[in-house]
This record gives sequence, structure tokens and C-alpha cells, in this order.
Amino acid sequence: MVGIWFWVWVALAAILIVAEIFTVTFFLLPFGIGAAVAALLEFLGVGIAWQWIAFVSVSAVLLVLLRRYASHFTHEPPMRTGVDRLIGKPGVVIEELVPDSPTGQVRIEREEWRADASGREVLPVGTRVLVERVDGTHLIVRPDEGEGETS
Repeated sequence: MVGIWFWVWVALAAILIVAEIFTVTFFLLPFGIGAAVAALLEFLGVGIAWQWIAFVSVSAVLLVLLRRYASHFTHEPPMRTGVDRLIGKPGVVIEELVPDSPTGQVRIEREEWRADASGREVLPVGTRVLVERVDGTHLIVRPDEGEGETS
């Protein structure tokens, strides 16, 4: 016959493992597995102190191992591809950017792009800008506060 701690550990393991399914962070899973190990020890008749030691130990070891494994899948790719590679890059206005106007161009590295200003201000030719985002085939840029304008 199993004791009350068996059902406590089983319930805790089930709750944590199901919660992990909804969070997909690999944070709750080690604790769920640790609770399952503690439930197994209770089923085998091991004392409560050893159950807690097993729960804490298994959870800690699995937490460290799973976090290393999860970091390979949850981190942002090191290099952006396509037009997203331009986000955050500096450039210079080569055709004046006027709000709500289809004209306006910037040069980013060696490429020329149609652009819109993120604010409601006019950006004259020569203004240094930073790319904030991409909207279709247009870059959305803002003035680069650190550089000012060039001649």
C-alpha cells in the first residue's frame, strides 16, 4: 500500500509536466521529473528525507542539463538573412524623406533602398539614419542621434 506522499509526488509531477507543455521553456520539466523520481522512491518504501533529497538532486541536475540543451533551440540566430540583415544598420539619406511621400531613398552599405522616416519630420539629403524595421519593400528609418548630418 502506498502512502499519501506517493499521491502528492504524482500530482506534483503531473502538474509540472503538463505546465511545461504550455510554457515550452524547459524550466518546469526537470522539477516534474524530480517529483516522479520521488514518487517512485515512495512507492518502493524509501523514507521521506531521501525522497526530498532525490527530488532536489534530480531536479537540479536536469535543470542544468536541459537549460544547456534548450539554449541551442531558443536563442536568436546569430546572423539575420535577407532584408532583415539591414535592421539596426546605419545609412545616409540620398533622396529627401518626406512624410506620406512615396519618394525618398537611403544608402545602406552599398545598396540603395526606398525608405520612409519613422517620425513626422523631413529628413534632408545627407542625414545619417538607422534602420528600425522593414515594411514591405521600404525601410523605416530614424535619424542617427549620435552622428547628426553630414555635408
